[in-house]
Amino acid sequence: MKKTALQLLLVFVLCPVLLIAQTGKVLDNQTLKSKILKSDRKFAIYLPPDYETSQRTYPVLYLLHGAGDDHTGWVQFGEVLHIADKTIAEGKATPMIIVMPDANTGRRGYENDIKNEWRYEDFFFEELMPFVEKNYRIKAEKRFRAVSGLSMGGGGTFTYALHHPELFSSACPLSAATGPSSIEDAKTRLARNNQTATDEELQAYFNRQSVLTLINNVPDNQKKAVRWYIDCGDDDFLFEGNSLVHIAMRKKEIPHEFRIRDGGHTWTYWRTSLPTVLEFVSASFHQF
Repeated sequence: MKKTALQLLLVFVLCPVLLIAQTGKVLDNQTLKSKILKSDRKFAIYLPPDYETSQRTYPVLYLLHGAGDDHTGWVQFGEVLHIADKTIAEGKATPMIIVMPDANTGRRGYENDIKNEWRYEDFFFEELMPFVEKNYRIKAEKRFRAVSGLSMGGGGTFTYALHHPELFSSACPLSAATGPSSIEDAKTRLARNNQTATDEELQAYFNRQSVLTLINNVPDNQKKAVRWYIDCGDDDFLFEGNSLVHIAMRKKEIPHEFRIRDGGHTWTYWRTSLPTVLEFVSASFHQF
């Protein structure tokens, strides 16, 4: 009886400790000073379950939010802590760090603006990435770096990986905005934001932000530089743009996974996308 009672006591004492040890952590109010954007910039970060008890370094996923959200979107609505912990615990994803920047303060979006006065993309690559890869135990190599995001963040995922295929092993746009479909479309978008541009500026902006144009201009020797996973719901208002990107990639012979599932432009959909994204990028981290 004494032995049994002791065993029970150990179970009650140790089980909560073991459960805590298996839980990751989200820090959702981190900041860095940006000279490029002339402001303090916030970001959230997910640290995997064994981060604080090990000295190992980890691969990293940059996870981008959509319009109307900020760096806490994936934390509050995307349930990144629960989903990442579960996917890692099940052995479907490797332990990784997930960085979620704020692209909704000052101006909204992941791109440099047409006048190059608000340079968010430059901030991301020149300040944010070096900062987090210096201050957290991140493997700072292409092989161990991935990018994903939803809606506006899906557009950022496309353009970042297409602008910098040397930096990402995989990219997973979800319900992605695919940029202007034509020069006239670009002009209309700018007019909605009370922005004007010369013809030369407009053309440069279009070439930089149109996902279809970027795909059609991928050099033959870069077709396999990034592993692509593209996911969009059949009821999503961005379905057409994502389908056209899929068709363009097929014609260009760029390998990619393309998924159309039941659903719309909702967090319910994106929460079901995230485990597959974590599994897909983990395969990239391991395959080279």
